[in-house]
Amino acid sequence: MATRLIVLSCIFLAFFQSSNAAYNVVSFGARADGKTDSTLPFLRAWGSACNSVQSATIYVPRGTFLLKPIVFSGPCKSKIVFQIAGTLVAPSDYWSIGNSGNWILFNKVSWVSVNGGIIDANGASYWSCRRAGRSCPTGSSSISFMWSSNIVVNGLKSINSQLIHVAIVHCNDVVLRNLKITAPSTSLNTDGIHVQSSTGITISSSIIKTGDDCISIGQGSKNLWIDHIACGPGHGISIGSLGDNLYEDGVQNVTITSSIFTRTQNGVRIKSWARPSNGYARNIVFRNIVMRDVYNPIIIDQKYCPDNKGCPNQNSGVKISQVTYKNIRGTSASQVAMNFICSSSNPCNGIKLQNIRLTYNKRAATSSCTNAAGFSSGVVIPRSCLQK
Repeated sequence: MATRLIVLSCIFLAFFQSSNAAYNVVSFGARADGKTDSTLPFLRAWGSACNSVQSATIYVPRGTFLLKPIVFSGPCKSKIVFQIAGTLVAPSDYWSIGNSGNWILFNKVSWVSVNGGIIDANGASYWSCRRAGRSCPTGSSSISFMWSSNIVVNGLKSINSQLIHVAIVHCNDVVLRNLKITAPSTSLNTDGIHVQSSTGITISSSIIKTGDDCISIGQGSKNLWIDHIACGPGHGISIGSLGDNLYEDGVQNVTITSSIFTRTQNGVRIKSWARPSNGYARNIVFRNIVMRDVYNPIIIDQKYCPDNKGCPNQNSGVKISQVTYKNIRGTSASQVAMNFICSSSNPCNGIKLQNIRLTYNKRAATSSCTNAAGFSSGVVIPRSCLQK
């Protein structure tokens, strides 16, 4: 799978390097003063590029461009490169994008590349509204791709999203790389990257610091390759939460490798609600990972219920199987470094532990298993508690 995704990435770049027609957003009326609404000029530039019979480049020069909620819709006639040298900023009034669901949305597009630039959603006042318990909008993701294919996002910096920074939903063949995603650790639900109902996704060489999951992988996600991620602060990399619904697609064929977690709440996590579901998570590989003072370095939680409010308190129907943990080392901020909390009606099976070295306060940590079966090989510290 890794080889296939690397080949796809190279193919994408070859296509995107052949752009011809160029459209500067300033030529369509955009102003780089950070105050003038440039939404319509950006849409006009997109319309021209989208209707071009030859490959096109939309260029955003240096400066700050104010954008309200905007949708770049396809299908388009040719390939498009969105080359951003400047900054895209949301209005300071969080209501202006707060009920749109998505601030910047690419919908039903193919062969689109977004290169460079900064997007700033000005999320601080929105987080304050929520923390104060006031009447707030539902919140928006900063940049989203829906029902799209053959997408590359390279070198983008996303800061201060109201909610999710980068959302990939109902997409095929997407490459995200060299991203820098930042929000304060106290911000609410600011996942770095969320993938759902998508296939063939590569996420690599990125730095993610947020108040929620660095990367979250939702139902219907298949064939994901994630490597060289620096995660922290945040809640780690999570598969789930699964079991939101009785009938939902599962997650399978996910590899997370060569990454570092620093002072995160979790390291590598699979989580599901404790309620009936036909969902599943299988063929998952976590390998070559360093944990630095991580509270839950390795965790499966099938009784997931944040803040213990409104918990379903049933048995999770999500079936978790064939999960491999290999070459994981570092330090745990809690004594229980490996914690497998699995469903009594659908126990976890096929869990594999190989070459694990996790310590707590410079001594051996412990492991905890509930309804979890598998086997271990090599040196495994803390000692495995899996049923055989």
